Amino acid sequence: MDLARIGHAGLRSKVMSAEAAAALIEPGSTVGMSGFTGAGYPKAVPLALAARIERAHAAGTPFRLRLWTGASTGPELDGALAKADGIEFRLPYNSDPIARDKINRGEMEYIDLHLSQVAPMAWQGFLGPLDTAVIEVTGIKPDGTLIPSSSVGNNKTWLDRADRVILEVNRWQSPALEGMHDIYYGTALPPNRVPIPLIRPDQLIGQPCLRCDPAKVVAIVETDSPDRNLPFTAPDATAHAIAGHLIEFLRHEVAKGRLPASLLPLQSGVGNIANAVLTGLIDAPFENLTAYTEVIQDGMLDLIKSGKLRMASATAFSLSPDAAEEVNADMARYRGRMILRPEEISNHPELIRRLGCIAMNGLIEADIYGNVNSTHIMGSRIQNGIGGSGDFARNAYVSIFMSPSTAKGGKISAIVPQVSHVDHITQDVQVLVTEQGIADLRGRSPKQRAEAIIANCAHPMFRPMLADYYKRARAGAYGQHTPSLPGEALSWHRRFIETGSMLG
Repeated sequence: MDLARIGHAGLRSKVMSAEAAAALIEPGSTVGMSGFTGAGYPKAVPLALAARIERAHAAGTPFRLRLWTGASTGPELDGALAKADGIEFRLPYNSDPIARDKINRGEMEYIDLHLSQVAPMAWQGFLGPLDTAVIEVTGIKPDGTLIPSSSVGNNKTWLDRADRVILEVNRWQSPALEGMHDIYYGTALPPNRVPIPLIRPDQLIGQPCLRCDPAKVVAIVETDSPDRNLPFTAPDATAHAIAGHLIEFLRHEVAKGRLPASLLPLQSGVGNIANAVLTGLIDAPFENLTAYTEVIQDGMLDLIKSGKLRMASATAFSLSPDAAEEVNADMARYRGRMILRPEEISNHPELIRRLGCIAMNGLIEADIYGNVNSTHIMGSRIQNGIGGSGDFARNAYVSIFMSPSTAKGGKISAIVPQVSHVDHITQDVQVLVTEQGIADLRGRSPKQRAEAIIANCAHPMFRPMLADYYKRARAGAYGQHTPSLPGEALSWHRRFIETGSMLG
């Protein structure tokens, strides 16, 4: 037993194997687990639970769970439980391919939520009781408070709401994480809701540790396992082009006086293009930057090391294996430059609006009027989920969406006449960027938006098709505010299903 990690003498008697801890979780129960984008999720108990579920199914005994998390997790959690057919219900976000396949086959119920809404929904109670929380922590202090791990997510809510708690104390997580977290306990439901006293991204308003009633802790499992995130690929020419257009836009906004020289707090979605944009800011003429976002990824780490990014506030890390190893080995160096908060604070709509965030998120497709689909393939197959992009896009000072102009080797246009599924309505999409160029949609009517998107963002291969559609919509649509031919617009998607290309 690592006494330095388990400082509460009364809880040391609760240390047991992952198998023994997993045996405490009942079939049909609701379990809230830690984890956000592959960081800070429990590794041992879910694997043991998946093995137990497989044995139960082999014996003909049904065993499935309702699973709540912060966002996506890792293969030892979502992947293992989905493979064992152990999840009947999942929220609020998923990126595991096995779980995704089960969701799209109708074998797993899934609610795709704005991340800021999850904790309030849990407290409202209509999701039902939370039977067990399984939370990874870095350590347990002598007073029973918990040193959070590499993500905070919804852990505060799960610990408060759960009837009983299982803790994984992970020695792999750096002990220098202590002091990096800001756990705010002032949120409440109406009519008792009060203003959240955060006015700067670098401000601390809470406490460094999570509270947990020691009497609710039924098991502690010691682990020594790394977070498992995939490496980011090096930015290609398309990513560099998107980053170049976006940085030029920010330069223009500063020159026009619409943004300060240090910009405003940055929010960035996860992925290779987002990392290319963040890395591109190293050579851009902006200093003393801050970030108020969901995840700290490799590009933000590079910005911190360059001296350009003064402070990053998030709810989790989302680092490649090499970057995670680097941060873990030198955590004390980064502790004063990064803050991890509960996602009900990192994604809080009022804070995002008041701080004036610059939101930069990806998409699957956008239509010529600026509606964005960020979750579904061909209208009905979920890819991952909306995550926090909706929280930030609707409330940002500037809402930016970015994507390559084509997919599937050029067979699909990311700019279409009508998106097959709408996550972000035109009113929430202010700037659209592809490698072809940038369309500033602010202050433009729907027809003006269409002309700007076709001219600046669509790939030249698809631009004539889009222009032809728009011309015929102007001539034959029922109304001329947002000219549309709905049946023909969605024929682009049917064509791909039938032929494998939108060009056919």
